[in-house]
Amino acid sequence: MQPLSFEFFPPNTEVGAQKLVQVHADLAALKPEFFSVTFGAGGSTRDKTLAAVQAVQQAGSQVAPHISCVGSSKESIRQLVEVYLSMGIRRIVALRGDMPSGMGMGSPGEFRFASELVGFLRDTYGDRLHIEVAAYPETHPQARSAAADLKAFCDKVRAGADSAITQYFFNADAYFHFRDQVRAQGVEVPIVPGIMPITNYVQLARFSDNCGAEIPRWVRQRLADFGDDLAGLQAFGHEVVAGLCERLLRGGAPGLHFYTLNQSAATRALVTSIRPLIG
Repeated sequence: MQPLSFEFFPPNTEVGAQKLVQVHADLAALKPEFFSVTFGAGGSTRDKTLAAVQAVQQAGSQVAPHISCVGSSKESIRQLVEVYLSMGIRRIVALRGDMPSGMGMGSPGEFRFASELVGFLRDTYGDRLHIEVAAYPETHPQARSAAADLKAFCDKVRAGADSAITQYFFNADAYFHFRDQVRAQGVEVPIVPGIMPITNYVQLARFSDNCGAEIPRWVRQRLADFGDDLAGLQAFGHEVVAGLCERLLRGGAPGLHFYTLNQSAATRALVTSIRPLIG
């Protein structure tokens, strides 16, 4: 059976928090390996991450909180991880993250790179944590080059990462090429593809432009053509992403990680479509 995992972001409102309870229940019925929760750096956003983690765990699911290290101290990271360990959480998604608003690159905190965070967590907690890291099959948008990005990924794994989750993509060849390049470097950890359901063209285009995920030209054009035909757009998006999932699984992907955007319908439909391949 191929493992599934689902990602949430911390809701900003009480209405959003209540909705997340139902979304979690809908997706928990699919029996995922874990839910991840994205990270807010500092202050109230970090508190919202913790609240979402607690809500998912109390509902009976395994949780993998994101931890972003840029702008953070070792002590602040240690304090946060100790909270998670006290809750029984043993899986962490370790990321560099973006510089907090108003903080210049001259004061990045005690960590510059995700590999430094991974090394710190492994040295501090040994095998008490399963450490996930990010991977970018189409190259991180801030990377100097594809070669530099590949090296950065391998550095994270060699620092102690157990497995990786990719940024979402729509080109399976990019994933397979990246996986093969990583293997050629002697790095053998599971690299789980990140999957983004297509439900809203404007939102998807904005996300993709910001994170460097390429939407194939033919897909962009078809999505734009649907205009206000939301049902048609979502049916086409389902066809595209279900086909991507099928090709990835048949090509040996060790599971799938869905970026749910705190919605359940599109992800549930995709999992139903590929259920014969999941087991």
